[in-house]
Amino acid sequence: MSVDAVSTEQAVRAWLRERGAETVDHPGGTLYAHLGRVHDRLGALGHGPDVRLAGLAHAAYGTDGFDLALLAPTDRATLRDLVGERAETLIHLYGACDRSRSWKALPETRRVWDRFTGLALDLAPDQVQPFTDLTIVNELDVVERDPGIAERHGAALRTLFESWAPLASAPVLAESRRVLG
Repeated sequence: MSVDAVSTEQAVRAWLRERGAETVDHPGGTLYAHLGRVHDRLGALGHGPDVRLAGLAHAAYGTDGFDLALLAPTDRATLRDLVGERAETLIHLYGACDRSRSWKALPETRRVWDRFTGLALDLAPDQVQPFTDLTIVNELDVVERDPGIAERHGAALRTLFESWAPLASAPVLAESRRVLG
């Protein structure tokens, strides 16, 4: 990893701590710990700095499944200055995603419905796999840390992620199969 990537990661971790991520409860401990695990797993599964940084800050604007925002979704420049445009765009897509409207149709549409605006956002070809992989890795971390979530949603996630096989990277798909069976 380059010196720039390491210093950016350290800056993002400091920013997350300043925003209180270490004090927010989340399956498996704190939001900060979860974000770090998603970052690390994306790296272990072959993703580069932009996707890993998106994993580290993926909940900055809140998510459809975790509504606490560390930053208003209208204040995108703050995060863009910290992580760069590619990572911030992925973070915004992830945070904006209306899961009920987007997830099931994703293989056919490659579209995310924005829960903030109600508009459809078509993923660029180079956004499809990072968005899919980030989503899968996030859910795998939650399922592994909370047996109740695994029991309630594991089968549905397994089915969903299998439908995403054409979109996901091979390592992330293999990890999903390992964790979800």
